[in-house]
Amino acid sequence: MSVASTQAHPAGAATAGGLGVRGSRGPRRDRRFKPFGPSPLLIAFVVVPLLIESVAVFWPAIQGVYISLTHWNGVNPPTFAGLDNYRRMFDDPVFRKALENTAIWLVLFGTVSAAGGLGCAMFLQRERRGIAVYRAALFLPVVFSLTATALMWQTLYQPRGLANGLLSAIGLGSWQHAWLADPRTALYAQILPALWREIGYVMVLYLAGLKGIDPALHEAAKVDGASAWQQFRNVTLPQLRSVNAVVLSVIVIDSLRSFDVVWSLTQGGPYNSSQLLSTYMYQTAFVNTDFGYGCALAVVIFVLAFGVIVSYLIRAFKETD
Repeated sequence: MSVASTQAHPAGAATAGGLGVRGSRGPRRDRRFKPFGPSPLLIAFVVVPLLIESVAVFWPAIQGVYISLTHWNGVNPPTFAGLDNYRRMFDDPVFRKALENTAIWLVLFGTVSAAGGLGCAMFLQRERRGIAVYRAALFLPVVFSLTATALMWQTLYQPRGLANGLLSAIGLGSWQHAWLADPRTALYAQILPALWREIGYVMVLYLAGLKGIDPALHEAAKVDGASAWQQFRNVTLPQLRSVNAVVLSVIVIDSLRSFDVVWSLTQGGPYNSSQLLSTYMYQTAFVNTDFGYGCALAVVIFVLAFGVIVSYLIRAFKETD
C-alpha cells in the first residue's frame, strides 16, 4: 500500500518533501513591493533650501521690482510712478557714464581675467617640483576680501607709494601720476586690483577643465604633426567649452557687481569718472535715499547680466548640437 501510494502520487510525495524542506528553513515571507517615490528626507533637502531661497532671494527681488515702479525715500509710504524711474535714466548723464564705465570694465576685466587665468592654468597644469607653491601664490588673492585688497592697493597708488617709486627706480619718473585722483586713470587703476584677485579664481576653474581632457587627444594630434598652437586651438579649446560657459558667467556677474574695490578707493569719483552701475545704484539708494530709482538701476544690472549669460549659453548649446 505504501509503495502503491507512492507510485500513484509521485508529485504529492515530491510536494510533501518540498514542504518538509521549506518547513525546515522556516515559513516563506510574503514579499510586498513598496510603491516607488521620493523619501521624506529627499523632499526635506529640496523643500527647505527652496523655502530659504524664496524668503531670502526671490521675495526681496520681487519687492525690488515693485519698488522700482515707485517713488520712495524709505520713510514715507511709496507712491506708484510707473516707468518714470526707467525713463529718467535716458536723461541722467551719471547713468550714461556709469553704463559706459561698466561696459569698459566688463570688456577689459573679462578679457584679461579669462586670458590670464587660462594662461596660468596652461603653464601650471603640468606637475613639476614646487608647482603647488606657484598655484597657491596665484590663488592667494582670492582668499582676501575685496575691501582689504582695495586698501592695500590704495597704499601702492599713493603719490609716494610703490607704483610711483618703481617708475622712478626704472627711469620712468615722468610717468609718475596721481592714479586715483585723475579722472583719466582712476577707472583703469581700479581694474588692476580686481584682476589681481580674479585671475587666480579663473585659473582654478580652467585647471579643473584641463585635468578632464583626455591626454590621448593631444597624443593623437602630435602624431598627426599638429603644432602647439594647433593643439591648443583644435583640441584644448573645444574641450573647454563647458568651462568657458562657467567662466563667462562668473566674469559677467563679478563685473556687474564690482562694488567693493571702486567704493573703497574712490566711491565712483573723481567727478563720477569711475562710477559703475553698482556704485551708482548704492549711492542713489543708500546715500541719496532714492530707493525707487536705486531699485530701477538694480533691475537694469540684473537684466544685463541675465541677457549676456543666457545669450552665450544659447549659442554654446547650438554649437554643441
